[in-house]
Parts: sequence; structure tokens; C-alpha cells
Amino acid sequence: MDRPYIAGLDLTGRRVVVVGGGTIAQRRLPALLDVGARIELIAPAVTPAIEGMAGADEIVWVQRRYEPGDLAGAWYAMAVTDDPTVNAAVAQEAEEQRVFCVRADRAAGGSASTPASGEWHGLRIAVASESVGPGSAHGADPLRAAVVRDSLLEWLRSGAGDRILAERKQDTRAQKTQNPKLPGVALVGGGPGDPDLITVRGRRLLGQADVVVVDRLGPRSLLPELSPDVELIDATKLPRGRSMSQEAINAALVEHALAGKFVVRLKGGDPYVFGRGSEELEACLDAGVPVQVVPGLSSAISVPGLAGIPLTHRGVAHEAVIVSGHLPPDNPDSLIDWTALAKLHGTIVVLMGVANLPAIARTLVEHGRDPLTGVAVIQDGSMPAERVTVSDLAGIGEVAERENIRPPAIIVIGDVVGRRPKEPGNG
Repeated sequence: MDRPYIAGLDLTGRRVVVVGGGTIAQRRLPALLDVGARIELIAPAVTPAIEGMAGADEIVWVQRRYEPGDLAGAWYAMAVTDDPTVNAAVAQEAEEQRVFCVRADRAAGGSASTPASGEWHGLRIAVASESVGPGSAHGADPLRAAVVRDSLLEWLRSGAGDRILAERKQDTRAQKTQNPKLPGVALVGGGPGDPDLITVRGRRLLGQADVVVVDRLGPRSLLPELSPDVELIDATKLPRGRSMSQEAINAALVEHALAGKFVVRLKGGDPYVFGRGSEELEACLDAGVPVQVVPGLSSAISVPGLAGIPLTHRGVAHEAVIVSGHLPPDNPDSLIDWTALAKLHGTIVVLMGVANLPAIARTLVEHGRDPLTGVAVIQDGSMPAERVTVSDLAGIGEVAERENIRPPAIIVIGDVVGRRPKEPGNG
């Protein structure tokens, strides 16, 4: 595949088979999910983030090794294991089945390639390069494509137009030699999930990272934009499932920073709103590592807003309280005074509370909150799969179970739920 033909595939609702469950697959899946592909991933083991996607029914995970015949009926395939023999077998079957296939370990061995891509105001930018042989003066193809893609997106997002384009020809050549390497760690809040909602500063620092430590709630659609030489560390914490311990995350930040690399800790929402950002900052400071904090849009505020629910409203709510629901109200380790919360007239926003929602609703009613108080549960807020379920305190437990609500979801309790604009199909 010396000269790829660039085309846009409509994979919406179509079966795509991904063989392999490591970090390469983790980088490639978000783009497939964004276009609505029906993904079947085949691997005996996967990263925690991919396990989270399977648990949220975003993909189907077939927990075994690849077998001949797995590509039957597929429209597109990816061979992304760390075993060249398996990748070769997948590519061979794809050739026989006339299914376009990307082979991650040997681009020339597949019938398709994944370009370096990004998005700007609904415009999808893709850069693909011709294959180059050993000893080529141009260097590695994926890196060259990523550099061009990054430069183009930076120019487009700057808004400076032709002036930036003219100046960049000289600036790009001197950038790495003139600008000192960024030190230490940046704790970057990525916002609720939509890649357009990360701050300008956060996105800029992400583009300069040597190492990115990311969890499943970060804006995963930005991962395909990372340069191929950026090391990706999966810091996913699955509810009641696989998790990278906070101690291990802290150690990874410090270790790579002390090795002279610029580390971006990409987190969902804001680092300091139930994000353990302060723990990570303390670990870096204790080790003598320079650290900076880039605030992000907290999902507690942004997700209800995007769903049309104000947290405060004149004559309706003059207060809004954000609490964690990861522990049930009767848990002795809980630091929340649910009795006091029940007496409030304003809005209660609960994060990480899906599993304990029935107990939370029951406790609030038992301590005086009106059972007819509105409740909205916003699942996958800001993302294409966003779903809003509305009920009241008396019925939300049953409704949540019937609707199979799963995390991540933001729970809004209060009369402000009734201020949500009524739209066709929105009751």
C-alpha cells in the first residue's frame, strides 16, 4: 500500500471488528465510536478503559483469541495485537473476505491505513502519507502525518488566518530548538467529555506532552490526535471493577517527570472536583516535581447546563450543592449529612451516585424532601450518546432500573428539573 486512496467511510451502524485490546485499540476506538460504528472487539484481555466501554455497552467484547471466520460480515477490520502472526492472519482473512483492514504493526501489510486525524468546527481533518522504505530521509510515516495534522489544526484553531500561516513557516522550524521543554506535570481538566469543551490551554499542553496519563472520563476523542511517540498510560477506575490505584497513578506522574518528560494528567471534568487533583499535586510537590493545574469544566455544572437544566433559577432555587454518591447514605464512612440535605429547598447534584440512587432518593424522602421533587439523570453528558431520564424522588429508583441507567451519569435533584425546555420527544 504505497499510495493510499483517501476516502471517508460511513460506518454508522455497520459491523467493525477490532482484534486486540491494548493501548493501540484504546486509541483507535473513540474515533469509531464517534461515527456510530457497531464495534466487536476480540481479545482475551483488554485495558481497563476498553473494559469500561464494554461494560457501558458501547462495544461488544468477545473475550477470547482471534479465530478464522471472525471477520465474516464485517465492513472494516483492525488488527492491533502485539503478535505479528495474529495480525498477519487477520489481514489475510480480510483480504480473502474483501474487507478493508488496518494492520497496526505493519502498515504495508494491511489494505487500509488510519490517517492522523482531528476535528475543527465539524470539519474532519485527515493526513495520510505514502509508505517509505528503510533509510528514507523523511522518517517515520505516522510521525510525519501527525506533525502536519497538529500544525494544521493549531493554525485553524488560532483564528489568525493568513497571518499565522505566513509566520508559521519559520516558527515551526525553530520551535523545538528555541522553546525550552516544558517541565514536570500538568493536571489538566478535560471537561465533561466533548473534546470541544476542554480549555484552550489544556489542549495546547496536551499537544506538547511526552506522556499522557488518562482515565476513561477524560475527553477520549482527543487521544487519536496524539503523536505516535506519546506514551499513553491508562489510569481508568471502573466502578466495582479494575482500577489503577491512586498510588500507582501518583508514582507514574513522578517517575516520568523525573525522567525529564513532560507529563499531562488528563482528567474528566475539573481536577479538583472529586478528581483527586490535590492528591496528585501533593505527590508531585513532595517529589520536587514542578506541577501546574489547568481547571476544567466540571461535569456537575456543565452537563446539566448542556441538557437545559439550570442549577439555580430565580424564584425556584437559590442554592446548589454538589455531593458524591459513591457511598450509600447509611455507610459509616460517608461524610455527607443527608438529613441536612433533605431540608434544603435548592438543587442537589450527585456525582458517582448511579448505584446508590434508590437509597439516596429514599433517604431524602424519609428526612423530609417532597417525594414529588424532580430528578434528572443525565448519562454520557455532552457526548453523542447522551440520554436524559426524568422522574421524581418517589419513582426514580424504579425508573433508573427499568431504563438500565449506567455510569457515567450526573443526577440533578430539585425543582430546577422542571425548568428544562420541553422539546419534541422530550415530554
